[in-house]
Formats: sequence, C-alpha cells, structure tokens
Amino acid sequence: MPTLAFVPGFMQRCGAWATVADRLAQRYPSALHERADEPVQPGVVPIGYSMGGRIVLHRALAEPQRWPALVLVGVSAGVDDPAARRAGDEELAAWIERHPIEEVVERWEAQPVFATQSKELVDAQRPGRLSHEPAELAEMLRKFGQGAMPPVWDRLPGLELPVLLIAGALDDRYVAAGERMASLLPNGTFSAIPDAGHAPQLEQPDAVAVELRAFLDERV
Repeated sequence: MPTLAFVPGFMQRCGAWATVADRLAQRYPSALHERADEPVQPGVVPIGYSMGGRIVLHRALAEPQRWPALVLVGVSAGVDDPAARRAGDEELAAWIERHPIEEVVERWEAQPVFATQSKELVDAQRPGRLSHEPAELAEMLRKFGQGAMPPVWDRLPGLELPVLLIAGALDDRYVAAGERMASLLPNGTFSAIPDAGHAPQLEQPDAVAVELRAFLDERV
C-alpha cells in the first residue's frame, strides 16, 4: 500500500489532517506535513488542501510520473483574473508583514469562508495558526497565492494519473471548480461532502475518510 502524504493549507499545520489520517492509518501509512509548501516525496499519494493542494497539482503537472495518484480538497485550477488576485494577495502579504501573528490570525479567522465551522473547530485550529511567523506567511502568499500561480485548466487533459477532487457541498465556488476539473481530467473523480464548507476534512472527517478509502482501494 502506498504512503499518504497529507498537505495542509495556508496558515495550517499537520494537525489539520490528523483526524482523517487516523481513520486511514490501519490500512495506509501516513506522513503529515507541517507546511503547505513542504516537498512531497516521489511514490507517495499527496492529499492536499487549498494552497497545499494547488502546490501539489502544479508539481504533478510538471512531473506526471512523480506520484501514482493525487487527491485535491478545496482546490481550483486557477482564477479568471490572476492579475487582480495577485494585487489582492500582495496587499494582504504586506499587511501581514506589519502585524503580529495574533492580529493576522484574527483577521484570517474572520473570513466568510470559515462561517460553516463551529467556534470549537476554529478555536482548535488556532494554536497551529499562531505558530507561524508573519514574514513566512507573507512569503508563501507571494509564491503560492492564487494570483501568483498561473491557471492550468488547459493542462488538465494531459494529466493521466487518477485524481480525486473533493469539496464541501456548501462551498459553491469549489464545488463548481471540482466538477469542472473532473470533467477535464482523463481519470478525474469529484465528490461533494454533505454539510461541509471549504474544509470538509475538518468539518466532516469521517465522510472524507470514507471517500479517500474508496478512491485509494479502487484506483491506487
């Protein structure tokens, strides 16, 4: 069985994937990455969320034989207006550099994207977020933000490895992106997780684990 490499999103640590990894550990050994940009070794199956998923998608397109399969959670193949998004990311990065991590985390957690998460769930993630350095977060945003990474929709038909795309059913934007990506990938499959928003692995870990197990057992 292949090892699974769980890659977190922006401003997360490995604990963001711990519950799902525990559900699969008896069958699939797992490596939990501490940063979205931590390199994923060849031969494993990357399971990347948001920024982490975007990074491994671009790596898979650059090295199609590097991994036997790929799982992307809450990921899009690119935004319609990268220049506008890049300007927004730069504005946020510059703000992050000027503020202490406590204020950075407070602003990040106030985003509408977290509205589907309970207060307890948001609070549980806070220690991981507070462990980051603002300068490092700003650097990651400039390198791997959606404005910094070019759209790759036109390259998806050439990526032949099995790809599972997951989005929370309440996250309309990424449901649409996941369905579109699955239609373009030769071996793409999309799954919407009920009663979950942008981070289904946190909001509905059991349902995500079931989807991962089914995909891995059948396709890897």
